[in-house]
Amino acid sequence: MVKWLGLKLIIFNVHNLLFFLKRGINQKNKKSMSKVYLTQEIPVDRDTGQPKYNVLGAQKYGDIVTLLPMYSQIILSPGPLIIKLRTLLKDFTADDYLLLSGDPAIIGVVCSVCSDITNGKYKLLKWDRQEKTYYPIEINIFQN
Repeated sequence: MVKWLGLKLIIFNVHNLLFFLKRGINQKNKKSMSKVYLTQEIPVDRDTGQPKYNVLGAQKYGDIVTLLPMYSQIILSPGPLIIKLRTLLKDFTADDYLLLSGDPAIIGVVCSVCSDITNGKYKLLKWDRQEKTYYPIEINIFQN
């Protein structure tokens, strides 16, 4: 009886140890997962209410984080928008991706801010119409 209880206790402890080890590995993988920063929300079709295009294929590169609402624009002074983007992109790393959509001026500012944060290195996702998939493009503005 004592041996049986001892064996049960050992199995219970091993099970708990494996559970916590697995949980720690999953937490580590979540932290290292890249993010995909979508510059602006996708425009919606007025008739159907559905997004005009689907960006869910970009999720294979990381969780999608939308930076700005659909109709955001730079009006007169870009200062407030740049401050807002710097705040939204404070956790951006060279392992993250940009999914460029919306106002070209905002796209330019987002790329500039990301380049500044990562010393000129960042990644874009480019849509291939023929293959119907996203391809990563690595940018290094200081590369010769």
